[in-house]
Amino acid sequence: MQHRRKFLKKLGLFSAIIGGKQLFAGLDADQPHIYTNNAPNNGNKSLTGEDANYPKNNDVQIIDSDKIINKKSKTTTELLITTWNFGKLANEAAWPTLSGNGYILDAIEKGINFTELDPSERSVGLGGRPDRDGHVTLDACIMDEMGNIGSVVCMEHIATPISVARKVMENTPHVMLAAEGATEFAVNQGFKKQDLMVPDSYREWQEWLKKSEYKPTVNIENHDTIGMIGMDKNGRLGGGCSTSGMAFKMRGRIGDSPIIGAGLFVDGEVGACTATGHGEEVIRVVGAHRVVMEMRTGLSPQAACEIAIKDIAKKLEKRGKKWNEVQIGFIAININGEIGAYSLQAGFTYAVRSYTQDEVISAKSLYQ
Repeated sequence: MQHRRKFLKKLGLFSAIIGGKQLFAGLDADQPHIYTNNAPNNGNKSLTGEDANYPKNNDVQIIDSDKIINKKSKTTTELLITTWNFGKLANEAAWPTLSGNGYILDAIEKGINFTELDPSERSVGLGGRPDRDGHVTLDACIMDEMGNIGSVVCMEHIATPISVARKVMENTPHVMLAAEGATEFAVNQGFKKQDLMVPDSYREWQEWLKKSEYKPTVNIENHDTIGMIGMDKNGRLGGGCSTSGMAFKMRGRIGDSPIIGAGLFVDGEVGACTATGHGEEVIRVVGAHRVVMEMRTGLSPQAACEIAIKDIAKKLEKRGKKWNEVQIGFIAININGEIGAYSLQAGFTYAVRSYTQDEVISAKSLYQ
């Protein structure tokens, strides 16, 4: 870690304290900061009791990525990037830990927990949409800068799968637990079983049963994962994913989110990436790993994300699939704090949080 700090210092990436505010080299002075306004699917939340100190609902304005002159954060200090509009509130929940000199995985776990415990967010944790048989099954994975990993798949009755995935990483010799075994392990670790189906999810499932057509709506039912990646003050990278998967999926279906290398990959010497959208397509190209390996060759996070998306598009074409029925989004960060994001088609958003940014951004896309 000491040689990394020396390297970063040579690049001029250490922060300076100016006028009581922390500014970073590489950030454009005209870059937008905090905005609040109306936007859809922003992860509304109303909590009491122990959760009362979590951030409350803030409507967000989505910033067009084309209007951002410079997205290179280039900093050795705290930075979070999270998928979708609800990422803004997840970042806000994670920020006190990260800005208080905390470890990146502690911040990521707390941020993702916030979304998992939100019953109004219909694609993650409590309140997630069920499979076609009425079972709410959850998937999650987590990875640190050293290559330590943990994952749970097809787990029921536990609202915070990202925390169970971390327990798998830290307290077992394994890297993945599934179904009843994952639930049993969670209970043995002190997690409480509960019914994850909320009334709105039940009503949607009952309505779906009338026709039983599996046609996920792009950017709605494909909007299925919270993926968070970031860097802490010590330059340590980390990431996590959590999802209830595609709405009304076949019983036992697993997408990319809990699969290390597909939905998430972290290399402490290079960068981190996470994916969202149609998991089957991400798995075909081992998407997150592909993005990080492209960064290892020297490409920027933005260029690396674009290459992975274009590869997915080529494979869709070869298989005779329509791109407008699929959505994939990648977000990435490298060890210098540069970020990138790209999607197959328009509609993917992501949230960025640092000392100088707190906003939701509309990602560039291959197709409009």
